[in-house]
Amino acid sequence: MAEFYRKKKKICQLCAGRSINYKNPEILRKYINEKGKILPRRVTGACAKHQRNIAMQIKRARMIALLPFSK
Repeated sequence: MAEFYRKKKKICQLCAGRSINYKNPEILRKYINEKGKILPRRVTGACAKHQRNIAMQIKRARMIALLPFSK
């Protein structure tokens, strides 16, 4: 029965109208794991365009010490 089960496709939250900014670390924390690494697209459900934007915003937040670097 497990071979017939299909997972629901994740929808990109940023395409749905949500915005992301490096000045808001609470939102960015959803896109990094407990070690501080950026989560991949298949986990976050973001499209390729917005995953690149997420990565850029996380890196900016790291540079001004709002988020930790990976350990």
